[in-house]
Amino acid sequence: MAFAPKNPRPMLQDLINDYVIIRLKWGATEYRGRLVSVDSYMNIQLSETEEYIDRKSTGTLGQVLIRCNNVLWISKAPEGEGDTKMEE
Repeated sequence: MAFAPKNPRPMLQDLINDYVIIRLKWGATEYRGRLVSVDSYMNIQLSETEEYIDRKSTGTLGQVLIRCNNVLWISKAPEGEGDTKMEE
C-alpha cells in the first residue's frame, strides 16, 4: 500500500461537523471532538472536546482552539464514536 499525500485544506473542510482525533506534536496528547471550523492558517476549532493523555481521558473541555503549529496529525474518528469515548 503506497502512501498518497492529500492536500489538507479540502480534507479538513470535508470533516467539518464530523468527529475528529487530533494528535499534538509533544507528548501523547490527543483531542477528540466535533470539528467546528478551520481558518486559512489551519487553526482548528473543536466543540464537545475531550482530552486524552497516554490514551486515558483527562476530562471534557468543551470548546477548544488548537493552533496549527501544534498539530502532528488529524483523523476522522471511527464511526460510532460520536460521543468521542476512547477504548481503554
